[in-house]
Amino acid sequence: MTSFNEFGLAEPILRALAQEKYVTPTPIQAQTIPLACQNRDVIGIAQTGTGKTAAFALPILNHLFNKRQRPAQKSCRVLVLSPTRELSGQIADSFRAYGRHIRPLEIALAIGGVPINRQVRALARGAEVLVATPGRLLDLVHQRALRLDQIEVLVLDEADRMLDMGFIHDIKKIVAMLPKQRQTLFFSATMPQEIIRLADAMLREPARVAVTPQATTVDRIEQRVILTEKASKASLLIEVLKTEKTDRVLVFTRTKHGADKVVRGLQKAGHAAEAIHGNKSQNQRERVLAAFRNGRLRTLIATDIAARGIDVDGVSHVVNYDLPNIPESYVHRIGRTARAGAEGVAISFCDHEERAYLRDIERLIRMTIPAT
Repeated sequence: MTSFNEFGLAEPILRALAQEKYVTPTPIQAQTIPLACQNRDVIGIAQTGTGKTAAFALPILNHLFNKRQRPAQKSCRVLVLSPTRELSGQIADSFRAYGRHIRPLEIALAIGGVPINRQVRALARGAEVLVATPGRLLDLVHQRALRLDQIEVLVLDEADRMLDMGFIHDIKKIVAMLPKQRQTLFFSATMPQEIIRLADAMLREPARVAVTPQATTVDRIEQRVILTEKASKASLLIEVLKTEKTDRVLVFTRTKHGADKVVRGLQKAGHAAEAIHGNKSQNQRERVLAAFRNGRLRTLIATDIAARGIDVDGVSHVVNYDLPNIPESYVHRIGRTARAGAEGVAISFCDHEERAYLRDIERLIRMTIPAT
């Protein structure tokens, strides 16, 4: 598939893609869009950064354009469930960008960390598309501000991250309220046993789409590991920031407390740094992310859960201050660099207690990471 024009998408969508300078579909888009346009259920195995938002947003917008009808009050026609506020906001922005020439098109967002009343008002008229985190969605249902009996398409994005964050029970509750006759598009970077069971319960004869083996790392990323003591990591990070030619640096810690501690250490040493994690308010997170995106802030410290959904071009370095205990998380983390054709560097600090994590990661990515 060489161009978006070959999918039979409606003209207003193609016009928006041309304005976004989208020319060649990514592999996940080339495989998913034709299937979704045929109303098939789809399981997509793809990581963040592969272009999967457009893979589901474009066929959904095409469906809404071809089958125009006003959504009922307090309801929506399409429901997209996503694990984090940041990712939900980005998905809603993508729908607005690709659907900018389709009128009327109401895209609503239901996420925690912001007042619920505004969301209640937005849904009173009904929306074509609702992008939501599971907890806030259930709050709206319980307040009788939203009904789920009119949904034509359900998207579950980053299902494995939903599992990590303890949302599976909420998702099962939500799915039980949906019409049986619907299209379901289900995306996950990995397919652990519980996710396979969830997909089996939710989908009807799904087509399966996988892009790249589940755990390949981007070829353009130079990976290194530095064997060190736990107590030396703080000074080692300062050394890396001094000696490496960095543009934007994303530093990963395993805990929220660890992220704050790294920020304090860097600020003490005269390095501007901020953290994003689950204890920060939505406004704080958005302010810090905006500063990182526009280059005012060059060093961002994050936990895995907060970083899912950070889609920032121009991250030159990813530093694993703590190695993740889930090897797939390593692949997600380092995939934040080398975006859009750029080169990238991933540096991991590994103390004695983390050696087993390093072995698991190397087994998963099928390579030995050079140690210094």
